[in-house]
Amino acid sequence: MILIADSGSTKADWKILHPSGEISDQSTRGFNPFIQNSDAIEAGLLEDFDDSLERSNAKSVYYYGAGCSDDHRNSIVEVALQKVFPNAKITVNHDLLASARAVCGVEPGVACILGTGSNSCLYDGIEIIDNVRNMGFLVGDEGSGSHIGKELLRGYFYREMPKDILEDFEKSYPEGHRGILDKIYDNPKPNVYLASFSRFLSNHNGDPYIQHLVYKSFDEFVKRHVLKYDGSQSLKIHFVGSVAYYFKDILEIVLSSYDLKIGNVIKKPIDRLVAFHQKIESK
Repeated sequence: MILIADSGSTKADWKILHPSGEISDQSTRGFNPFIQNSDAIEAGLLEDFDDSLERSNAKSVYYYGAGCSDDHRNSIVEVALQKVFPNAKITVNHDLLASARAVCGVEPGVACILGTGSNSCLYDGIEIIDNVRNMGFLVGDEGSGSHIGKELLRGYFYREMPKDILEDFEKSYPEGHRGILDKIYDNPKPNVYLASFSRFLSNHNGDPYIQHLVYKSFDEFVKRHVLKYDGSQSLKIHFVGSVAYYFKDILEIVLSSYDLKIGNVIKKPIDRLVAFHQKIESK
């Protein structure tokens, strides 16, 4: 049995390749080794996995995850996965590589993630060859759900929202200023909470105020990340993630303003990773 996972900070999508050839799906909570330790990741997976899954039969686990950006962070996830799948060979890579392989295939390009968090890379058709380091949700994550969520909350707290948007916001979040602050600062995953405001943004996507917030966040992402890559003007710029997917129209306008060519825009890379790993296992 082979397992392939693509995990963001909010949710993880798993594909389970059974010896019979059947492929099944499983969803668990997402993890980020910058926020959770090995024990927390192990406990979450044991709670979320279906009881019918015979974990001891796992031969290989390929895990692509948010925050898996260096050996130390990868080892946090590896330790947890090894306990959950004791007989499996564990391979941990950044979710950025999963995205690059999913949207670029074997062609060079710039691959970007715009989901709960954000990231980007220059991909040569096989591996990542350059990466503008992301600073995380506290000081970075431009273009992401958490970044746009912060901008929306600033508009609310600083009395910048138009009246109609403010009225809808207060109906949607009756807990008010105090309740929102409590949910940010008394939260083990504040980035996920901030990104949850993407739903409100998406529901008001036609409003000029909301469009401006999203445009400004995407523009900052392009300037601080995409334009730093050699050849970005001639390569296609690909995107993975729900924020990119649901705000694709605004994303296209931002890219066009810099004469950049948009490529594939998909919500999830997991389906496109299955064929890749089936080839590896067959060798």
